[in-house]
Amino acid sequence: MATIESVRALAQSLPRSYEALVRDRVKFRVGRIVFLAFSRDEQVMGVGFPKEERAALVAAEPEKFSMPAASDLRYNWVHVRLDAIDDLEMHDLVVDAWQMAVPKRLAAAYLATEAS
Repeated sequence: MATIESVRALAQSLPRSYEALVRDRVKFRVGRIVFLAFSRDEQVMGVGFPKEERAALVAAEPEKFSMPAASDLRYNWVHVRLDAIDDLEMHDLVVDAWQMAVPKRLAAAYLATEAS
């Protein structure tokens, strides 16, 4: 099971990523772009995710994933229950969301160092 502490450790290790507290919610940003956010109770994590793919993701695993609020449907965003995913799946979701927020060169360089 993924925890906010494990997500925080990973997110803080990503280049250009920083933590912010907005209206009592922990969020991670690159510049002004939010790529990761937690619900106030820290049970649900919102992550950047391609709009075109999220309906299929939610339909395939509704016990893990849910659609964002109607006001957020315009964004590349999906919600995931932390207690429903393991650390490996959390890692992939967080790094993929971060990649959407940084320049492609930076993402490629990070992935190259992570693979070695």
